[in-house]
Amino acid sequence: MDEMIEVEGLTKAYGGFAALRGIGFTIRRGEIVGFLGPNGAGKTTTMKILTGFVSPSGGVARVHGLDCVSDSLAVRSRIGYLPESAPVYADMLVRDYLEFIGRVRGLASAERAAAIDRVAAECDIADRLDQRAGTLSKGYRQRVGLAQALLHQPPVLILDEPTSGLDPNQILAIRNLIRRIGQSRTVILSTHILQEVQATCDRVLILNRGELVADAPIDEVHAAVAGGDLYRATFTDGAVRLPEADLRSLITAIPGVHAASLQTSDDRGVYPYEVMASRDVRTDLFEVAASHGLRLVELTRERNSLEEVFRRLTLGEAAAA
Repeated sequence: MDEMIEVEGLTKAYGGFAALRGIGFTIRRGEIVGFLGPNGAGKTTTMKILTGFVSPSGGVARVHGLDCVSDSLAVRSRIGYLPESAPVYADMLVRDYLEFIGRVRGLASAERAAAIDRVAAECDIADRLDQRAGTLSKGYRQRVGLAQALLHQPPVLILDEPTSGLDPNQILAIRNLIRRIGQSRTVILSTHILQEVQATCDRVLILNRGELVADAPIDEVHAAVAGGDLYRATFTDGAVRLPEADLRSLITAIPGVHAASLQTSDDRGVYPYEVMASRDVRTDLFEVAASHGLRLVELTRERNSLEEVFRRLTLGEAAAA
């Protein structure tokens, strides 16, 4: 089964407050998906429904083909969950803590031992197994938290702010770990650190006021929301002198280009253009130059940041705060 998470028309009301307003999305096996939204957008409610802690008011949520309400226990057995604060007992040795989690998960004795060895290697904590959890750095506590989430080999992993409060080196290590984990599992990464999504995720879901306002690969979200990327292309005369009006026509005829403007005008045969496009047109701009006897002396792309995309999509929420 490729569809690991399926959400259809999901609603949730707390009294007169609508936390979710009919959202729907599908996440496939092997995807690492960033789950974004301002405070109160509905992210936590959605995760609580997926993990079986809260029932929806309407709609359906399924994990690995199982209904999150009628098959709640079976769903929980297929999910690994890491909350923002790693759920470790400070007085326990890391090995004993993982042994305890293995018992809670119903793993037999031999199975537990093998699972502890496996997650210790996967999360790079083998040399910390006999250390008390309370003496670990926050980065290592997060690794132990990931290890407990992976102990029962769940096909779905839900991570809530996994790098919050970590230093840059620890953040990089956790990012790399998440990427490795995501090669064989479905991962939902909920975070307020937008750079984290940009560095780690394949796709982004953005909630605002209980509604899904974006669901696409990150590159497509950039283009759809911010009108595309800005390309700066400077052409000069080569073997022939091409009238500027003809050059403009060639550029605007490129599929995906919706604006092209010449920045300066002189008689030196230099044409610096700013081009807005909803797709990557760098190869097309090069081919325009090559096929019409021009030289392309500068070509850069200025991408709209994910922060800008997020701001535009949630501006109403931000303004109301």
